[in-house]
Amino acid sequence: MKVAVLVFPGSNCDQDMLGAWQLMPEVECQYVFHSESSLEGFDVVAVPGGFSYGDYLRCGAIARFSPVMKALQEFAESGKPVIGVCNGFQILLEAGLLEGALLRNEGLSFICRPEKLRVVNKHSMFTSAYAENQILEIPIAHGEGNYYCDAETYARLKSNGQILFEYEHNPNGSFMNIAGICNSKGNVLGMMPHPERVVESLLGGTDGLPLFHSILNFCQHKTA
Repeated sequence: MKVAVLVFPGSNCDQDMLGAWQLMPEVECQYVFHSESSLEGFDVVAVPGGFSYGDYLRCGAIARFSPVMKALQEFAESGKPVIGVCNGFQILLEAGLLEGALLRNEGLSFICRPEKLRVVNKHSMFTSAYAENQILEIPIAHGEGNYYCDAETYARLKSNGQILFEYEHNPNGSFMNIAGICNSKGNVLGMMPHPERVVESLLGGTDGLPLFHSILNFCQHKTA
């Protein structure tokens, strides 16, 4: 399985993301820079966290116009897995690949600490290795992670099983405690917490590792 980790000016979690994928011997992972125009040959695309283009205008607003984004749109439309974490989630929202918006944290402060999450829907390509309602501890690090959508969008996300993760104790004001959602096809995930930072006991836990195994399992079964 071949994974692309997108890199924008200002990305700073790309090494963490690459390292998480490299823990699995079945995976070949490499960086793809924002200036590229093709994602041909890849099975998964990961959009990491950071401060793309310095977070000028809005988080992810400039990255959305990078050359690689047209290829990412086509990649997502093909049904292959895309995961965006933190700034990656912000970029996916700006690109229209996910519904809703991310606002300033309710307390208007940057938050960097572990948070408890609940797995809301384990029946997805991103969560199949978790148990339903499993409680995870995964760190967050953001200033604009306050997820918002209108009531109609929320009803649709909920009825379609598109809400994959919720905070146990809401740290940032996110609507209905939402921490991570997927698109209606189920192949694009955006989440504010950083699963790539908890994939080894040495780093403080392994609660993020099943997410990567879930994607690997999906890709292996799809090609079997």
